[in-house]
Amino acid sequence: MSMQLRIVHTTGFAYDGKAVASYNQARLTPLTTREQIVVHHRLEVSPKPWVHEYRDYFGNQVTAFEIVEPHESMRVTATSTVQVSRPPTAPPTMTWEKVTTPEVADRWTEYLMLPPLVSPPEDLAVAVKDVAASSTLPGEAVLAVSALVNREVALTPGATQAGSPASEAWAQRAGAGQDVVHLALGGLRTVGIPVRYVSGYVHPSPEPAVGEAHVGGSHAWLEFWDDGWHPYDPINLTEPGDTYVAVATGRDYTDVKPLSGIYSGAATSTMTVEVEVTRLA
Repeated sequence: MSMQLRIVHTTGFAYDGKAVASYNQARLTPLTTREQIVVHHRLEVSPKPWVHEYRDYFGNQVTAFEIVEPHESMRVTATSTVQVSRPPTAPPTMTWEKVTTPEVADRWTEYLMLPPLVSPPEDLAVAVKDVAASSTLPGEAVLAVSALVNREVALTPGATQAGSPASEAWAQRAGAGQDVVHLALGGLRTVGIPVRYVSGYVHPSPEPAVGEAHVGGSHAWLEFWDDGWHPYDPINLTEPGDTYVAVATGRDYTDVKPLSGIYSGAATSTMTVEVEVTRLA
């Protein structure tokens, strides 16, 4: 089954005074791959900005924009229509011996790094090594480690911040979806499996009705290398299907932030985010 999804992602900023200038980067354009095709995409920014587009190191579409006139608020709306058709991926075949070869370990070395954001606590690292030792193939370990993290960490909005290290969520056994993905990434990398972070969206209904708009949100999952990138969602413990839309990939959340930037003038700002997902066909 395939489906066409429309995503409207709106971010609003309100400043406590006038922002003299604002410089930003948006990673809000969905990827075009064999599994999904971007039919239409539009990024609207108010006040009107100067815009430059490019692809980053990881192949993500980046829209850099700057507003150099005083403004008290800013609104960024990304509207995307994506045709998705994700066939089930093949069962894992890569062996533990192959995953340590230069062909894999050197080629994907950036997805084996353990920066503080994903570095697992010692007890999790030990548990993951035990899981790996009992898994015949690395691909089997991915599912088992994802289940371990999912079981131990409760999804709790507000328990952590966007820049919080995964170890914080593990210590309190509560965190956001990105914490679950980061913990799984860090654990799997400790046993030599290249894994990358994927940002995107998922329709809240597994079988969405055509034409019904649903309130959604940004989502995250992982992809592990097994002679090709294989997706898996440790938050929902499932392989992403046609209700998933990938936007960007990277080493962790810092590489795929939907919107980031700096401004001068006002002392503080508040941000609001709204995501609406609709199945069109």
